[in-house]
Amino acid sequence: MRSDRVLATGDHHQPQTRSELQTWIRDHLRIASTLEAELVAAIDAVFTRHERLWQESKQEAIQALSSGFADKMARVKTELSARDATVSSISRYFEALVADLTDKSHRDPKTKLMNFERFTEQLESFLALEQRGRWCAVGLVDITGFKWYNDALGHAVGDRIIERVAQLLREQVRSDDLLAQDRPGARAMDEERRNPDLHARFGGDEFCFLIPDLEEYHLAHSIGERFREAVERHDWSQEDRRLAAQPVRVDVGVVCLSLGRVAERRFIARRLAADLIQRADKLMYEAKGERASHIYLMRLRLEDGALIEVRNDEAPASEDARS
Repeated sequence: MRSDRVLATGDHHQPQTRSELQTWIRDHLRIASTLEAELVAAIDAVFTRHERLWQESKQEAIQALSSGFADKMARVKTELSARDATVSSISRYFEALVADLTDKSHRDPKTKLMNFERFTEQLESFLALEQRGRWCAVGLVDITGFKWYNDALGHAVGDRIIERVAQLLREQVRSDDLLAQDRPGARAMDEERRNPDLHARFGGDEFCFLIPDLEEYHLAHSIGERFREAVERHDWSQEDRRLAAQPVRVDVGVVCLSLGRVAERRFIARRLAADLIQRADKLMYEAKGERASHIYLMRLRLEDGALIEVRNDEAPASEDARS
């Protein structure tokens, strides 16, 4: 046949598409158009059938693989869930442990108040970041004549006094205020250098507080007065009957800072915090020296990085200057 001769001669150009196949048949086989159409249709049917079979086998293979993979994933998920539950349980335990240890490292074990180091960190952070407030206040509270209570009544009574004063102060603070117990070790060493008669003082009888947001400076005086009155109103004979004749009193020194612009505080926050605490400490000892029954208060503002006292006839920085 002619077709055998044509195929035998070979043609290196093989048709790649249906259109090319139809052209190849027309050029090389030269058969009637009806036979050409039937041949192309038959070839299409074969290709279509093989493609359908290939697709079906591919889907079966995919389904088989998917089924096996799904089973494996289900097993892995079950194992991971069990492991996650264990890991989560361990994680919660260690988180609670770390939180407990962190809290203990930040709090005085006797009074449960924030310790002085943590208070200083919080004060520094506040001064470096706070933008909203008008005034803030830093104060120190000292138990008047605490050395006498220790020497005359014993350290056990002294401990009860410290714990009760801490509780009374804690009851007076607002939710945003910070209350801490001053550092006993450094304070006692400081006192020993300044006054040898106080070297036997039992440390930890001083407390410090931060009032972060005050609309008016005089409100700090009211809060300090509330601290003082809460201690004076307490029935100290409940702690020890001998305290009826010598009830506990406290001295309070408070410094109020006009916050001004945060840019003025941001890079000197550490020095500023230490300066505020030192000034409050000085005021407290002035109150103690005068044996006064009122709060010693000072108003301050920042000027070129230095604290300047605001006098009664001087207005603080305007609200518009803050940013």
